[in-house]
Amino acid sequence: MNQNQSNITIRSMAIFGLLFIFAILIVGQLINIQYLKGNKYRALAQKYTIREFTIKANRGNIYANDGRVLATSVPKYNIAFDPTAPSDKNFKNYIDALSKKLSLFTGKTQNQWKRMFVNARQNNRKYIRILKGINYSDYQKIKGFPLFKLGMNKGGFIAELHTERTYPLGDVLKRTIGFDRGKGNRAGIEGAYAVYLKGKDGMQKKQKIKYGVWKPLSDINDIEPQDGYDVVTNIDVDMQDMAHQTLLKQLEKYEAEHGSVVIMEVKTGAIKAMVNLGKTQSGNYEELRNYAVYETHEPGSTFKLFSIMALLEDKVADTTDIVDTGKGVYQIYNKNVRDAHRGGLGKLTLKQVFEKSSNVGTVKFVYENYKNNPAKFVNRLYNFGIHEKVHIDIKGEGKPHIPDPKDQNWSGISLPWMAYGYGVELTDIQLLAYYNAIANNGKLMKPYLVNTIKSFDKNIKTFKPEVINPSIASKETIGKMQEMLKGVVLHGTATNIKNPYVSIAGKTGTAQTEYWKGKGQYIASFVGYFPADHPKYSMIVVVHKPNPEKGYYGNSVAAPVFETLAEYIYGKTPREVQLGKMKPQTSDKTEKIVEKYKTIMPDLRGLPAKDAVYILENMGLKVRMNGSGKVISQSIPRGTHIKRKQAVELKMS
Repeated sequence: MNQNQSNITIRSMAIFGLLFIFAILIVGQLINIQYLKGNKYRALAQKYTIREFTIKANRGNIYANDGRVLATSVPKYNIAFDPTAPSDKNFKNYIDALSKKLSLFTGKTQNQWKRMFVNARQNNRKYIRILKGINYSDYQKIKGFPLFKLGMNKGGFIAELHTERTYPLGDVLKRTIGFDRGKGNRAGIEGAYAVYLKGKDGMQKKQKIKYGVWKPLSDINDIEPQDGYDVVTNIDVDMQDMAHQTLLKQLEKYEAEHGSVVIMEVKTGAIKAMVNLGKTQSGNYEELRNYAVYETHEPGSTFKLFSIMALLEDKVADTTDIVDTGKGVYQIYNKNVRDAHRGGLGKLTLKQVFEKSSNVGTVKFVYENYKNNPAKFVNRLYNFGIHEKVHIDIKGEGKPHIPDPKDQNWSGISLPWMAYGYGVELTDIQLLAYYNAIANNGKLMKPYLVNTIKSFDKNIKTFKPEVINPSIASKETIGKMQEMLKGVVLHGTATNIKNPYVSIAGKTGTAQTEYWKGKGQYIASFVGYFPADHPKYSMIVVVHKPNPEKGYYGNSVAAPVFETLAEYIYGKTPREVQLGKMKPQTSDKTEKIVEKYKTIMPDLRGLPAKDAVYILENMGLKVRMNGSGKVISQSIPRGTHIKRKQAVELKMS
């Protein structure tokens, strides 16, 4: 063997040796990966190829009291396209037809769609958004378009399902229904009852089979989602819609900044309607904020209810006591209190002071009786409870403010200014709750929006009326306040809303606002209840910053909204009428009918409600009225023999 052969042999053995060592290392590494670190790498591989996907639970619906939907979740689809998925042949054959279909369905032209798809395919773009938030019907149509009908892998069709919250009433009740955008960003019913509405999400494991494509590992979900419960409210859709439209019309007429209406059931505190409208930058009115719940403001003359109640409860004055309001100006510490009536109102009883809303009279009564001990007056207000929230069942209620003599900013004018509603702050819902308590013979009810939590037909939780205070004042004081509230409409500041079909009790309010910036800004309000003698509903109407040139007094700006709604609600609700308390309008005609018909039903069509009721009362019948105006039909035909206490229903125009 020569030297060359020897060198070749040595090199070959070295190479084989190195290969052998490399093979040993590979085998060792395989053993290490397979057995020593196998679990680690298997878990790592699974992490990237198998993933847990959240299956969103269906959010519960929100219903009105009659079952009509106020909020619901509907399936929506986002449509996208992967132009790299189709084969060259399919892309070439179908891209024109697809582009044409999409041009008819959207605003882009056929050429625009085709150019976009061709460029995306050339640039290897795998995802192009086409449409967002379409409904199921449109999804089915688009799914059948040329190329798309080949599916995801061959046609590049991508459909992403999600749910969107929709509100069938649109802007009506928007702020009361509210929203749920996650913890810390919730409002209204959606936010307050999120724990019931949202349900529990499920989970499904999927395996990645190619880029962007995940296949479920099983036909069933690993954890099934649990749908949210439904929420049934006290809202009456008809009342809500009428309140919305009536307030909107008044805001537009008086070019106001914003306003609200709340209607509540007297005996229970159930809220039947809540409207909050504010002017947008474009000049339209929308439900921008829940003003009635969160916004505190100086109420002005509607606060006189509490001032008069304090005088009566402390027995320092009575309804027949007289005060001289002079020429309508009363000076305290170089500050003037003025009456709206030019030239003053002269001498008035306490009852007349309230009914005619005399600022001078109210301040004189309060100041003269409490100036040496203002804490007594404030403590009486605290005893009523008006310094506390009423804890309505949605978030955001504003905190009321009642000044205290212990406060650092208390001054000599604090007491007189409080007497007629300045320096104090309340929300609309708080003020309404206390007027509702007067209607409810002193019983203060918690205002509440939600009646029941349901799962299909099963009641999960029912919310019953809740008494905050069984009696805010003595029966004697409550009775006197009821008479004065009726007097405001009968011969006080709100005679313009005296209604022949429904009796109203309440109080007007006209408060200056932002007076520290200058004159000319007002808040007009009316709060009360109806019918006056047997109250069923209480209501507050507040209009902020109407155009002073158009009008700004509570009786002209806010009270007409109250009257319109009271007549509508009273007219649409079938009821047993308190017959003995209604007087006829055309007495001669009705008296002749009463004399002629004893046991035979007369023809009442065309008669006003009061006349018809008066006739039927004298015949001993029980009456139910549906609507308001004149009689257009009667349940017992003319000429029918009737018996006493028989029920008859009248349909009104």
